[in-house]
Amino acid sequence: MSVPTTKEDGVEQRRITVSVNGEPRSAEVEPRLLLAHLLRQGLGLTGTHIGCDTTNCGACTVLYDGEPVKSCTMLAVQADGHEVTTVEGLGTPSELDPIQEGFREEHGLQCGFCTPGMMLAATELLRRNPDPSEEDVRWALSGNLCRCTGYQNIVKAVLWAAAKQRAGATG
Repeated sequence: MSVPTTKEDGVEQRRITVSVNGEPRSAEVEPRLLLAHLLRQGLGLTGTHIGCDTTNCGACTVLYDGEPVKSCTMLAVQADGHEVTTVEGLGTPSELDPIQEGFREEHGLQCGFCTPGMMLAATELLRRNPDPSEEDVRWALSGNLCRCTGYQNIVKAVLWAAAKQRAGATG
């Protein structure tokens, strides 16, 4: 548990340590700081987008101990001692994660604003269900909004990634 400290201006701060994309990261934060803001401004991980601040759009979705959460309504202090995965933690520029490859191969994005949240929600789906149906994918992504596409290519991207992962597991 983080121990409160007070800065010269009287604002309470807490020192937290969060494992972000597999690396321990420490920061002094105000107890009211949102996880999305810690990730974007505090740690420079700008793949986590902020679209609505109300959990409606899902652009801020990250994995928290492997489960998708909306980081725009979660406090950074709640992540102290936990694992957070952002889109930056999925793959590398030279070796994309199958989800990232699927979005590229199946044209699963247009403007890209919703893409990180979609990818992380899909990652968790494929972790628990490696052979999802189209309905399973649509349900898993139902908390993420895309204002550009009709979702069909996003669904195809997730199914493509699932097939690739299954082929890799058996090959």
